[in-house]
Amino acid sequence: MISYSKALNILKKNKILIKSETVLSKDSVGRVSSNNIYSPCNYPSADNTAFDGFAINSLDTKDLSIKKKRKFKIIKTLAAGDNPNIKKVKKFSVIEVMTGAIINKPFNSVIPIETIKFYPNKGKPNFIIVDKKIKKYEHLRFKGSDYKKGEKIISKGEIIKPSHILAFKTLGIKKLSVKKIPKIIFYSTGNEITNKLNVPNWKIRNSNSYYLRSFLKNIPISFKEQNILRDNDEKKFKNEIKKNIKLKTDIVVTSGAVSAGKFDYVPKVIKDFKIKTMFKGVSIRPGKPIMFAKFKKKLIFFGLPGNPISSAACFRFFVLPFIFASLNINSDKNFSAILKKKFVKKKSFTRFIKGRISFENSGSIMFEVLKGQESFRINPFTKTNAWGLFPNTKSIFKRGDLIECYSPSGINELLIK
Repeated sequence: MISYSKALNILKKNKILIKSETVLSKDSVGRVSSNNIYSPCNYPSADNTAFDGFAINSLDTKDLSIKKKRKFKIIKTLAAGDNPNIKKVKKFSVIEVMTGAIINKPFNSVIPIETIKFYPNKGKPNFIIVDKKIKKYEHLRFKGSDYKKGEKIISKGEIIKPSHILAFKTLGIKKLSVKKIPKIIFYSTGNEITNKLNVPNWKIRNSNSYYLRSFLKNIPISFKEQNILRDNDEKKFKNEIKKNIKLKTDIVVTSGAVSAGKFDYVPKVIKDFKIKTMFKGVSIRPGKPIMFAKFKKKLIFFGLPGNPISSAACFRFFVLPFIFASLNINSDKNFSAILKKKFVKKKSFTRFIKGRISFENSGSIMFEVLKGQESFRINPFTKTNAWGLFPNTKSIFKRGDLIECYSPSGINELLIK
């Protein structure tokens, strides 16, 4: 049995190479960017007005006041999208502009429509009356003030969000390079597992596959569950592994049959193949029997325990980091929280603890260890908004200690409810 830190190092060293492909930017949401992506242009592309109003040259107003008013001739109306070029502009001229209209020299400021005084009247104005000095650059949106040409939009390894699509399409990015979607094939195991809803009390409803499918909903992974493997399906499982090697499946994951019981045949079958790297058993709770193997023919295998929380924890802290490393995703970052109450565990084990994060009035982030840490207990897991990682370096954690915490989803977002 190895430590959690050693297991993570093995996973990182054995990550798989996920190739890239080119996709249309409009279809790239949820994918992983293969490269840093930079803006090909300035946005806005030119100075433009932030309000409906009148564009004016502020220099023409330097001597104006309530006592010294002046008429400015309206020479043109510009809407967003109109050609802003004007051949010749005389002094004391203004242009009526709509929000988004381009502002060219000599105009350098905008008077909002709400403050305008028209002449001779508002119905058919030929002029506006200006009775104060107008400051330069008022109510303008400047060229490149949002994105400058060459400014980074997204980093390599980021998952593309809908907001990125908005930027790509605004900036004229048609295609981009993303990581191909890895394929996971999943098998539940055991005679006790059933997909039926009405079951006798010696049967267990299949839930692990549904949880993992939901867990991966916002992560670029193809997840397909296969038929449940029964206690006498050792030969069938071996044939399934051969089939997945032939199909060049990226990762095979099983749930159950990985410990040391009479029907736990998964480790035996895996060891029958040519294995490049493997570990079986990690000093963690829940999830101690977890198994990892990298085949010489590149297939990756994870054997998860069957208990629902063991399966969930092992997927979160082993399979997900492996996927993220292979895709170069940099989203999974831990954060620290203050332990609310004393917690004691065995020193030799790393514990993944179901917990709740809350904020105190002072702004401190607090971590509460929930009751019901056993690996079969789902009820407290539904109340969990953070995993707490309690390392094997000590057994007693005092109130006020800083705890390493992780988002349950793997995406670097903290949701407090």
